[in-house]
Amino acid sequence: MAADILSEAEGKMQRAIENLRRELAGIRTGRASPGLVDRIQVEYFGTPTALNQIANVSTPEPRLLVIQPFERNIIPTIEKAILKSDLGLNPSNDGRVIRLQIPQLTAERRKDLVKMVKKRVEEGKVAVRNVRRDAHDHIRALEHDKKIPDDMRISEEDSKRYQERLQKLTDRMIVEVEQTGQRKEEEILEV
Repeated sequence: MAADILSEAEGKMQRAIENLRRELAGIRTGRASPGLVDRIQVEYFGTPTALNQIANVSTPEPRLLVIQPFERNIIPTIEKAILKSDLGLNPSNDGRVIRLQIPQLTAERRKDLVKMVKKRVEEGKVAVRNVRRDAHDHIRALEHDKKIPDDMRISEEDSKRYQERLQKLTDRMIVEVEQTGQRKEEEILEV
């Protein structure tokens, strides 16, 4: 039972890290990446749809994103969605594809992006710690809760052992979150 709690906690922590990676992929680094437009939602037949589900996104050059919609009639809608996003990019189209030129980042913009990365990394750490707290509460309940049948309860010694394993897992995940943020910061600061 307690081992299940640990494995469930590990899965939730991994999902928190994956979510952080997706969010960081959407932060512009001065280099073209299809991840920049992954979060953009486009009105498609009245339904908000992810851009990558209605178009192919490619990077033929280091500073150029090319978006080729599956249907040409949605090009203006995609352009509006890009303009409304917080990317700060101006789309241009030739009737078949949309091109997004990625400008060189200024030093000030790089500092702002690093601050944004640090904020997202901190949110990732909080998410991991929240999972730890919930798992810790469940382990403590297995030790103390009188409503749990005796054969499912764990001893105080087992509880401490599981809590130590939970803390080691949490520490490992926090390091992974920090490394993910550090790599993104280096990518942003790279000139």
